[in-house]
Amino acid sequence: MSPFWFFLIPVGLWLIAGLRVIQEYESGVIFRLGRFAEVKRAGLNWIVPGVDRMVKVDLRTVTRDVPPQDVITRDNVSLKVSAVIYFRVIDAGRAIIQVENFLYATSQLAQTTLRSTLGKLELDDLLAQREKINKELQLVLDLHTEPWGIKVTAVEVKAIDLPPEMQRAMARQAEAERERRAKVIAAEGEYQAAEKLGMAADVIDAHPAALQLRYLQTLVEISAEKASTTIFPVPIDLIRPFIDAKLRPQSLPTPRSPAHVGAPAPQMQPQSPQRPLPPRTPPQGDQNG
Repeated sequence: MSPFWFFLIPVGLWLIAGLRVIQEYESGVIFRLGRFAEVKRAGLNWIVPGVDRMVKVDLRTVTRDVPPQDVITRDNVSLKVSAVIYFRVIDAGRAIIQVENFLYATSQLAQTTLRSTLGKLELDDLLAQREKINKELQLVLDLHTEPWGIKVTAVEVKAIDLPPEMQRAMARQAEAERERRAKVIAAEGEYQAAEKLGMAADVIDAHPAALQLRYLQTLVEISAEKASTTIFPVPIDLIRPFIDAKLRPQSLPTPRSPAHVGAPAPQMQPQSPQRPLPPRTPPQGDQNG
């Protein structure tokens, strides 16, 4: 074997040892003799073996669950809140250099931000303004993770665990609110029905024949149900005199003259003529002798 091969084989092995393949969703941070050199992109790359060291960083969006946190709201309600955070690395060099473990650091920052942000809100705002809270959490986290080369894309509050007493109180409140709405809707319906009935009464008053037509229509509706009860409508004209007499003011009694004051004189009843008595029959002894 010629001396050329003794030189070529080690050089070939040294070149092959420096080859690195980086996936499309990764970046390679190169450290040369302990100092940051450059960032390699996806594809086949070569580094100086024994001199350079490459650290691969995943550029895909990372999803991390924020464990349930004990939060005390501004109105002194204790509850547990859990969330989900979505983030990705936009600068692989800063993600490796500026923070030791960017995954762990981002998770811890999300927990503390969740407790501090939700502690400033009241329970009603926490339950009603979920989108606004998510946006505020995303902005706060993105502001703190920007020096690390990390972009927080979204934060979603996943679950809010309320104490049992608070759940019962909220259930009673919701039930009372539903009852209030039902009563308001029923009252509104009664008002509209009364208004329509008043308009119908005005029409019937202007056209009395409409009342008779309504009677006939009611009879048709009753007969269609095949009921065994027969109903005869009473014309209003039969009871109108009684209504008019009730509405007419009653006349006051005329005062009596002083001559007639006192007890009335007794009136003599005319006697009937007396009937003649029948003739008296003599006794039997007188007739004989």
